[in-house]
Amino acid sequence: MLMCRDLARIGSDYIDGQLSTADNFSVKRHLLMCRHCRSFIGNLRESAQLMKGHSDYHLDEEYLRRLESSIDEALKG
Repeated sequence: MLMCRDLARIGSDYIDGQLSTADNFSVKRHLLMCRHCRSFIGNLRESAQLMKGHSDYHLDEEYLRRLESSIDEALKG
């Protein structure tokens, strides 16, 4: 069974359609039962749309690596 922490790790891949059929099914099943993760995925989708709207702006690669590392650390916590 997929846990909230697991969904947080693969949420972007879910939104981008990059999960296997089995993982995609697990996410959908979890979202049916968890309103917090539904909210999380909704916010993630909106954030992705905002970023696409500003796609001409490019973030520094080092900044992105530090941001990803910080998010990973927060999820471990």
